[in-house]
Amino acid sequence: MEYERIITHNDMDGVVSAALCSFALGVEKFVFAGPGSIIRGEISVGEKDVVCDLPYPLLCGLWFDHHQGNLEDLGYRGISREQIRGRFDLKDSCSRVIWEYFSEQGVTFPAYLEETVRETDIIDSFKYSSIEEWRKETPGKLVDFSIKASDPDLRSKHRYMRELVRWIRDHPLEEIVHFPQVQRRIESYREEEERMLRLIREDSSFLPYDEGKEIILIDLTRHNRRPRIIKNLAYLLYPQALAVLEIHNLYDRGVKTTNLSLSMSLSINLNNRDHSKDLGEIMRTLNIGDGHKGAAAGTVYAKGKAEMLKKKEEVLRKIYELWKSQG
Repeated sequence: MEYERIITHNDMDGVVSAALCSFALGVEKFVFAGPGSIIRGEISVGEKDVVCDLPYPLLCGLWFDHHQGNLEDLGYRGISREQIRGRFDLKDSCSRVIWEYFSEQGVTFPAYLEETVRETDIIDSFKYSSIEEWRKETPGKLVDFSIKASDPDLRSKHRYMRELVRWIRDHPLEEIVHFPQVQRRIESYREEEERMLRLIREDSSFLPYDEGKEIILIDLTRHNRRPRIIKNLAYLLYPQALAVLEIHNLYDRGVKTTNLSLSMSLSINLNNRDHSKDLGEIMRTLNIGDGHKGAAAGTVYAKGKAEMLKKKEEVLRKIYELWKSQG
């Protein structure tokens, strides 16, 4: 079958996944989305579409993914993984799943793409051995910076990401980081990062019952407009913490609502020790969201401010209790 589009996650792993599929299948049209857009059916997906690093839609031609929660969702929907063309595997990145799938099909990828996938594994799984390694500016990290840089609108962001898919497909990361457009975006991100660190410093704390100061809480609910931050930057301020939890209000067409969004990730500190922490399991147990062992997100709905404040306090306490119960 000839495929017409690649619908992929709007992050580094999604971009690299699209580049690999584009190389293997000769597809030149790319659509970027978050998991919610697929779950809510906001994007029409058909048999000529390849879906990468996203939940399985109602129908598609090929599906590639590595999220435990998306696999469990298939079970809830009564869909057998074996019925779906493509591959699901619990790898460090969706890119790795795709690399292995097409390599087994006889596709010979350029050698530089193997290094690109290796870096994507580390970036997507956050498997750094230390904060120093995380902050080292490798070609993959710099390209990731360029994706994280702000844009005036979503159309501009997606235009850049489409170009980046083709560059990653056709060039080593070491070359791409010197492209003028990429360089400009890297510098823009560096400036933004300084602003984000100042904001995190103002809005971060530890829960009053978190005596060991294990979970950094970044509470952005005081803001009328959602500030843009990258929560993992909090580890630069609190290097001994074991996890970071961000909470902010959801916005509807720019208007602040009383619904809350939460996202959580594990610290690099836990990469060097045995542990049983599973953030995706916490979100699934609370029935508010999903994720990996190392990163997860959820949503809490409230009809008014009083209910929001009550639910916010309840969910933060429950997350902490589940965290402690995991050992």
